[in-house]
Amino acid sequence: MQEEVELEEKKRFQMPHTYVIIFGIVIVAWLLTFIVPAGKFSTEEVEYETGDGGTETQEVLQQDSFRYMHPLEQDVLHAKLEELSQDEKTLSDLQVDKNDLTQVLDENQKLSLEQLANIGLSEDNLYELYGNSIYDTSENLNKTAQVWGTEDHYGFGVFNYLFEGLVTGDRFSSAIGIVAMLLVVGGAFGIIMKTGAIDAGIYAFLRNAKGMQDLAVPLIFIAFSFMGATFGASEEVIAFAIIIVPFTIALGYDSITAVTITIAAAEIGNAASWMSPFSIAIAQGIAGLPALSGAGFRIVMWIVITLLSCGYTVRYARKIKADPTRSVTYKTDGYFRENLANSSDEGHAFTLGHKLILLELLVGLIWIVYGVMAQGFTIPEMASQFFVIGLGAGIIAMALRVNNMKINDVASAFQEGVADLAPTAAVVGMAQGILLVLGGSDAGSFSALNTILHSVGELLSGVPSMIAAWLMYIFQSLFNLVVTSNSGQAALTMPIMAPLADLAGVSRQVAVLCFQLGAGFVDAFTPVSASLIGVLGIARMDWSQWAKFQVKMQAFLFVIGSAFVIGAVLIGYH
Repeated sequence: MQEEVELEEKKRFQMPHTYVIIFGIVIVAWLLTFIVPAGKFSTEEVEYETGDGGTETQEVLQQDSFRYMHPLEQDVLHAKLEELSQDEKTLSDLQVDKNDLTQVLDENQKLSLEQLANIGLSEDNLYELYGNSIYDTSENLNKTAQVWGTEDHYGFGVFNYLFEGLVTGDRFSSAIGIVAMLLVVGGAFGIIMKTGAIDAGIYAFLRNAKGMQDLAVPLIFIAFSFMGATFGASEEVIAFAIIIVPFTIALGYDSITAVTITIAAAEIGNAASWMSPFSIAIAQGIAGLPALSGAGFRIVMWIVITLLSCGYTVRYARKIKADPTRSVTYKTDGYFRENLANSSDEGHAFTLGHKLILLELLVGLIWIVYGVMAQGFTIPEMASQFFVIGLGAGIIAMALRVNNMKINDVASAFQEGVADLAPTAAVVGMAQGILLVLGGSDAGSFSALNTILHSVGELLSGVPSMIAAWLMYIFQSLFNLVVTSNSGQAALTMPIMAPLADLAGVSRQVAVLCFQLGAGFVDAFTPVSASLIGVLGIARMDWSQWAKFQVKMQAFLFVIGSAFVIGAVLIGYH
């Protein structure tokens, strides 16, 4: 009988591993670039109000500046540049040295945009001066990655997507910054988990909070939704997840519940936000709207969406608590149940050392939130804060002999914590590889992604207002599957969506609403989201397991989002 059960399990379809899914997406994206020609936009800096009296700038695309990548008309280009070399005023305005230009013309019968860019004459400059006259517009070119290569040797190759993805960005962004922070966070919380303070604290709560456990899930969900709505909590959630995942499982729920009440709740709050500086303020500034305007409608929306989503989560959590084996993560959650069981053998003593470590952790988390909200801390500062928190826990543990820890135990715990999140860090690099294969998310560089963005804008023009608004929402949701940065998505899409809203008879406030709902909800689902992948790594959950649950929740959220978009059009929200 047992053999029959095992055989039946083998026959069942198994969801592919996250690495397999992302690799498949990379290959599909690469094949797409053979079909979709590359295009680009000119860009400009726009200034917008931040809502606190200050101003910021954001580089955005110019809506009517799209052009495809064409072969250069060498004869025409040479003639134009020969004339330019004699126009000292224009050269001065462009900050191009006459001798450099003359030398390039003399040495090269066949010019390239790269050669001209090296002397300060960018493609944007050429297009502004000569338009399409220097191109053979009868042919559109594709920008497709090679099979193998690196940026500095033969050019980027699709099978090097992992390395190139890992080294994209800088210390302030994905992937380098996020990967570094994940490894530091893993090490810091490896120390904290080794002390046993979190397990002891969980059992102390369970002993002393009889009858209140059922309130934990809704209260935590609402708290994280509020964090997402007010300051766009995302990477910060990773720290809290390390505590909440084992806590939620100890209450009888599963890791899916834990991930939902942390990162998913934060992204839902961000989607319905009335004041997020990383989405609403930027999108409204680009759309030419007063900063944080239309807050009344959005506050009501946040309350309704948060309560409905919380109810959805509580309903799921109760079902799992009644029968934990119904969870798709029942087996992987065994790691946390085993840790709690081992702690049980020791009697769950909640010592002074445990209390001091948890107090230090609480103060550290408050410090992180304060730093982000009041001091403008970003990834480098948060990574350092996590390290200090972990180091402080280790010092307390050594001083008070918590779990008999010594200095080498602290170092080993840090090493194990880093190792635990290393696979998650690799996923962040893989996800960035998808963007690289599509040509990147820079509006000012030729890519297939820019052509797709332009084509969608063309399709939406002339559509009836209510349908146009709903299609904008769908587009923003799909676009977020690839570009998860809220500020980046706003910079790429709002310069197109805002004027399109005017043509369709939809207010620009509704266009911003479509952006924030699409960008926020899907952030809780897409495997490209570094914050989501970080939390899943802490929960020891594969993205495919999360997707099985989240697909249904995304459908639920999409229906709610659609209702608010259509309602906003009907009431003339502006």
